Amino acid sequence: MTPDSIDEIMRRVHKLEIKARRLARETFSGEYHSSFKGSGLDFEDYREYQHGDETRFIDWNVTARKDTPYIRTFREERELSVILAVDVSGSTLFGSQHLSKRELAAELAAVLAFSANYNGDKIGLLLFANEPLMFLPPAKGTRHILRMVREILTADPEDAGTSIPKACDFLLHTVKRKSLVFMISDFFAHDLKKPLGSLSCKHDTIALRVTDPYDEELPRIGTVNLTDPETGWQTTVNTNNSNLRMGFSKLTRRNREGITRLFKQQGIDHLNLSTNGDYLPHLHRLFKTRTRRRNS
Repeated sequence: MTPDSIDEIMRRVHKLEIKARRLARETFSGEYHSSFKGSGLDFEDYREYQHGDETRFIDWNVTARKDTPYIRTFREERELSVILAVDVSGSTLFGSQHLSKRELAAELAAVLAFSANYNGDKIGLLLFANEPLMFLPPAKGTRHILRMVREILTADPEDAGTSIPKACDFLLHTVKRKSLVFMISDFFAHDLKKPLGSLSCKHDTIALRVTDPYDEELPRIGTVNLTDPETGWQTTVNTNNSNLRMGFSKLTRRNREGITRLFKQQGIDHLNLSTNGDYLPHLHRLFKTRTRRRNS
């Protein structure tokens, strides 16, 4: 990597930091806090038993000393471990708009990381393509977050394919404590039901599917040469052919509906986020939905 390219990456990271900090602080901090809860309860204090209290919380040692029933009180454990599992395979480099899917993933990761950081949670990162590439254990702090963003933007896997099953297996064997996992990917992969189901059973899993308009609808721009960024396979297609465009749209719609159905079957909250759209309303809805579910 040349000095000029390093400077450009750092400029992008700094620009992204400013935006992500503002969004996390002004827009998502309160919603994040109310949407995601810790993994258990921490002991807080003792108080006298009152009618209606659960008897299982009576502390018999204190009760014996005080000669009156006392119970243990608890507070919710606020601190979470948040894992950002980010797909950096070849297909994420594509973008027909002002952002590539990789850049959108980096921006989402930054906003979520700063939101978690403002609430005192630790954030970890898994980068994956056809294999898990890098794991940064959960930690706190701005320097840690900026390193994560930089690693997402600069990742250059030797094998640019996608294996979500291997990423899930890595998380299942590496992250022992129940955590909140955001999986950020275009989900152009196969055999997802079992690995995603196993992951969601152990960890609170949210799927953020990053897409581009051209992923789902071919533009009418004549004859073009297409290259699969993950396999290198090439072909030439005439995009003026209406039957070709219609068939492509039907295929991608079936794929989208299939992955959405899979998320619902496995109880995984999910969002479809496009490089040409505003992701803020979608994240707002996700947080509010989880808050209502938590309070119901």
